[in-house]
Amino acid sequence: MIRGRAIQVAVIGPSECAEDEAAAAEEIGSVLAVHGATLISGGLGGVMEASCRGARVKGGLVVGILPDYGEGNPFLSVAVRTGLSHTRNFLVVGSADSIVAVGGAYGTLSEIAIALTLGKPVFGLNTWDIEGVEPCTMPEEAALKALSAGRP
Repeated sequence: MIRGRAIQVAVIGPSECAEDEAAAAEEIGSVLAVHGATLISGGLGGVMEASCRGARVKGGLVVGILPDYGEGNPFLSVAVRTGLSHTRNFLVVGSADSIVAVGGAYGTLSEIAIALTLGKPVFGLNTWDIEGVEPCTMPEEAALKALSAGRP
C-alpha cells in the first residue's frame, strides 16, 4: 500500500500476441492481484486481456483505460472510456507506480518511452531491449520486481 492505496502496476503489451506472451501476461496479472496491486491496462485484447484475466481470476482490481468508447475486454473491473486513441498511453503509464512490458509493438514502445521519461521503473519480458528497461526472464520475477519498485 502507498499512503492508504494499493500499488498500481501497468501491464503493457500488444493487442495481438503469441500464446507464450499471453500465458506470461496472465501469470503477471495473477501475481499482482495476489499481492493486492491494482492492475492498470489499456483494456483491449492480447497481452492486455491476458493480464486482466489473470488478475480478475485472483480477485484483483483491474482498471482499463480504453482508446475509444467501447466496452474493452471482459475482465475489466473499471472501464475508463477516453476517446483518445493512442494518446491514452500517457494515462495508462501515468496512472502506474511501475510498469511491466510483455512483448511489444510500437504502442508498447511509446508507453515504455513515456514511463522512462516520467522516471517510472519498467520491467520487461521479451520486450524492447532499450536502456532503462530492466529485463526479466520469468513472469513472476517481472511482477515481483514491479511490486517492489512501486513501493516508496
